[in-house]
Amino acid sequence: MSQKVDLIEPDRGQDAVAIHLTDKSGFDAFAKDLNAGQRNALKAQKFDGSAFQVAIVPDGENWFAVGGVADPEELSSYCLAKLAEVLPEGMYRLASGDPKAAMHGWVTAQHVFDRYRKDDDAQGPRILLSKQAKHIDAAIAEAEAVNLVCDMVNTPAEDMGPAAIEAEAERIAKQFGADIKVTKGDALENDYPMIHAVGRAASRQHAPRLIQLEWGDEKHPRVAIVGKGVSFDSGGLDVKSAAGMKLMKKDMGGAAHAIALAGLIMGAGLNVRLHLLVPTVENAISGNAFRPGDVLQTRKGLTVEIGNTDAEGRLILGDALTRASEDDPELIIDFATLTGAARVALGPDLPALMTRRDSTAEQLIAAGRAHDDEPWRLPLPAAYAEWLNSDIADMNNAHGNAYAGASVAGLFLDRFVGDGIDWAHFDTFAWRPFAKPGRPKGGAAYGLRAAFHMLCERYSG
Repeated sequence: MSQKVDLIEPDRGQDAVAIHLTDKSGFDAFAKDLNAGQRNALKAQKFDGSAFQVAIVPDGENWFAVGGVADPEELSSYCLAKLAEVLPEGMYRLASGDPKAAMHGWVTAQHVFDRYRKDDDAQGPRILLSKQAKHIDAAIAEAEAVNLVCDMVNTPAEDMGPAAIEAEAERIAKQFGADIKVTKGDALENDYPMIHAVGRAASRQHAPRLIQLEWGDEKHPRVAIVGKGVSFDSGGLDVKSAAGMKLMKKDMGGAAHAIALAGLIMGAGLNVRLHLLVPTVENAISGNAFRPGDVLQTRKGLTVEIGNTDAEGRLILGDALTRASEDDPELIIDFATLTGAARVALGPDLPALMTRRDSTAEQLIAAGRAHDDEPWRLPLPAAYAEWLNSDIADMNNAHGNAYAGASVAGLFLDRFVGDGIDWAHFDTFAWRPFAKPGRPKGGAAYGLRAAFHMLCERYSG
């Protein structure tokens, strides 16, 4: 939004419009307690209690709102989002109960990406009151982290290149007193050769870099968060079609997730030694672009034959995962807009999750299910690892068949994670092609809340 407004406030008895909630099965019982004029108002608005329906009902000289929800007793993250989108500016409270989980969607529903276009007809803020005062700040922070991902992904590549991604990392480092280190341009060549190779064809303005942030007590368990930051993916010399390039401003979505998650971890004061790593490049085309058939050196010492320059995200992640592993973290989580295969398998709303340990997958899935951000686990089948074999190098970055693309990409990354380290990989879309209440079309956070709440379970004081 163009100005900062607290959209959730503690309920101290302020004047506020009441919001009544009902579902379809309970609507008739709810309507019986209304007068004839109020029932007619609901009928005129074709309100029957279905989820995401909204009605305004006269009440003498005043009025109240009615919202349809799936379950009035168990509010979900987005069940009040439609109300937050369409009600008039003002202050509101639930007629019964507390919004709790629904605070999230109340905030995200009112977020507007207005960097390039102002909406002069936009409604003012709708403020929701909550009796859970101690949870308000945390709920707002979480919603703002989701909004940060949306804004970063929505921003075109010219304005969200590697330098702008670095600026976002610097902003959160300053906010929470973290240390930040950036290795940039030709300085990457020896220590991070795959990041350098993928990004070297870009202009100096969009020079490649590895951003590292560290925060927290060194005595606490070390947790590494890694995010793929391809600010724009032309496909390289294996150039994408025009249609394939259309959404490639979103190929830095993994970096946006990682930066937002790092901010949540620091804001919550989790008992971890945080290590954020964001390799960020533009996969451009010029005379010094890396080529199909080239063999790249890696930080780990493996050699990688390039079967396809459009499989570049796994290359930059490989060097970053190697670096993350060198400090022997207890856990590594990476986010990447890595494969179209994951979207074919799962569609846009379910991030693909791959883990080495069953227990980690179960914890992430449970946390996601509890917070309306459920990932779906895909396997890392050892039998498919041979598809990455190369005749001239230790491995190839792209397999030569159309099968199991998401899992094979995960197997590539697995080679760069240290032995025995607990590791989770999110292959996330970072884009919502269809709007839903509280979740506009465009940049989207998938897997962020699942990861954050799993970390809270593990590392809260």
